[in-house]
Amino acid sequence: MSYSDVTTALERHGVIAVVRLDDNSRLCDLTGALLRGGIRAIELTMTVPDAIGQIEAIAPMLPADALLGAGTVLDVATARRAVDAGARFLVCPVFKRELVDWGCEADVLSIPGCYTPTEILTAWDAGAHLVKVFPAASLGPAFVRDLLAPLPRLRLVPTGGITVEGAGDWIRAGAAAVGVGGALVDARAIAAGDFDTIARAAERLVANVRAARQTVS
Repeated sequence: MSYSDVTTALERHGVIAVVRLDDNSRLCDLTGALLRGGIRAIELTMTVPDAIGQIEAIAPMLPADALLGAGTVLDVATARRAVDAGARFLVCPVFKRELVDWGCEADVLSIPGCYTPTEILTAWDAGAHLVKVFPAASLGPAFVRDLLAPLPRLRLVPTGGITVEGAGDWIRAGAAAVGVGGALVDARAIAAGDFDTIARAAERLVANVRAARQTVS
């Protein structure tokens, strides 16, 4: 899939599940639960033990309409390894111009994390067709609405502190998609082997995003 194809698919899905775990032993079970709940975009962060190896193992197992990305990518060398392992998109917690440049050259979507309007617009102008607003919870959905008023062409993905029930507020404010981590990938449920709870939370999240889009369409 091209940079453009992946961008379109992520916007269509509307939700990126952010997986950040200290133990990768239940990662396949977690991935299955997210997929059962309707999630079709999963970001596996580089802080997960053996993250590259896990991407390589999981990518071939995903359905054709699902996208696996690499998160917390901080340098081009890691970006290359993640893409070679099967990652379809890259996410960084900050804006690093070299990662955006490399993504454009390699035809791989690289989503930088930005916080201020100036930083967001700079990343967009550099070629980041999706920009992660991070950490989003400290800003609130009104930030997205206010920023898009003068800059409606921006495609924003708020991430950081987004809840399952509150995700729709960000979509109604104009977000192209949302990144949801701890509120969805519940560490206690994983430790207990309760993947049905995670699947149900994923279903609610996807439904909330879908319902919010209907109100703004």
